[in-house]
Amino acid sequence: MMNDVVKRIEKLEYYQRLMAEMIPENGYPFHRMIIRKGLSEREVEEFFSTCDRLSMKLQKQKAEGFVYNTPLFKEFEEQLHSKLKVHEVVDSCLAQDIYPALMKQLKKSL
Repeated sequence: MMNDVVKRIEKLEYYQRLMAEMIPENGYPFHRMIIRKGLSEREVEEFFSTCDRLSMKLQKQKAEGFVYNTPLFKEFEEQLHSKLKVHEVVDSCLAQDIYPALMKQLKKSL
């Protein structure tokens, strides 16, 4: 019984990888990266939570006239899941219009 469940899960994982490959290269690059890297829903929610927090921090810094963003970039980099690469995340988020203001600012530090 347990062996059947494992086989079914493995088949679903295989189908999931195939479906990710069916997504055009220029469509949904962030979602594609999440699938490719095997992140869980919780890990993606943590990423969005980090981006929410850093976006608010960026707005506050801009309002205060603070334009040096290396500390913000370092914080983003430190909070990023170990399976993800900063440049890949920033580029895919920009392409998919996810946190555009934050990602444009982080891109300057790449």
